[in-house]
Amino acid sequence: MKTLVKTHARMLAAAAGVLSLVAAGNATAQELNALIWCDHADPALLQPFEEANSVKVNVKEFEGTGAGLAIVEQSQPGDWDVMVIDSVDIPRGVEKGLFEPLPEDKLPFPDLFPEVKLDNYTVVDGKRYGVTEKFGYNTIGYNNTKVDPADMQSMAALTGDKYKGRLAIYDYYLPVIGMAALAAGKKTSELTEADLPAIRDVLMKMKANAKLVGEVVASQTALATGEVDILVGGGEWVTAGLAKENPALDFSIPQEGAVLWSQSLAMFKDSKNKDLALKFIQYIMSPEGQARLATSSCYWGMPASTKAALTDDQKKVLRFDEQPGFLARAQPYPAPDADLDKKMQDLWTEMLQAQ
Repeated sequence: MKTLVKTHARMLAAAAGVLSLVAAGNATAQELNALIWCDHADPALLQPFEEANSVKVNVKEFEGTGAGLAIVEQSQPGDWDVMVIDSVDIPRGVEKGLFEPLPEDKLPFPDLFPEVKLDNYTVVDGKRYGVTEKFGYNTIGYNNTKVDPADMQSMAALTGDKYKGRLAIYDYYLPVIGMAALAAGKKTSELTEADLPAIRDVLMKMKANAKLVGEVVASQTALATGEVDILVGGGEWVTAGLAKENPALDFSIPQEGAVLWSQSLAMFKDSKNKDLALKFIQYIMSPEGQARLATSSCYWGMPASTKAALTDDQKKVLRFDEQPGFLARAQPYPAPDADLDKKMQDLWTEMLQAQ
């Protein structure tokens, strides 16, 4: 996820330098080197695997697929064993010759929510190069004591006058452009340059209603502190981890749908520890690993496995039982080609600069 990525805790963890950043070149048979998102740095996730296998997992966090691939390009072959990557970006890694096909018979694919297997991204030329481990939604996050929850069932609430000045917009162009596309009746997987005027119209109306456009910390903090009542692009990744502190924070999957973010695990072709890398992937996909990953101290999200060993309270916070209906209305991240991606970024810049 995304990129994916994405919470206050994530940014604080990075700022404090509490992640274990170990030089990749020092790998031994008892070490596994992983390029990760911050949810995988949680000791509660890593320690059980390390203790069970008498190994050390060395992790290096990155944000965004581009940054992760840049690290790989600056490394030596074999420096890295596994990587967390936006599911939609698996083909990019395969095209670069980075990843090893995964043995489907040794991973619990039948346990995954069918909608998040994402074969059109994780399978290339008949071989599976990634396994979805966690997912969620860029959608409408809100304070249910400050707004009418019924209004949050339609994106029309984001562009009308009722909540003017009470919105924050998450400052990441792809998911929010995806939301704008849904509001305009478009499919995120079929976007072309011809759709940009309609998307622009929605974005500008959202911006006119927004008090701020901010990155993860600013937008989440604005919602949590009451500076705003609605976060465009929010979701369980914002609200679930704060549920105990502020149970009024909630999210909706409106009638128009939501943008599905999904993160996958891949194994490097040049890994010197492929057996251990597979063991790590198997652990993450186990019921226990899935539960620990879903409730990571950095950010929460839905486990890809229907058999994740979550408590009843954790399932309630993640709205586990509602997922079939949510997934039926969700659409994937936009995956534009380079030309359309530049035009989307230009549109986003125009929206940011609009008064």
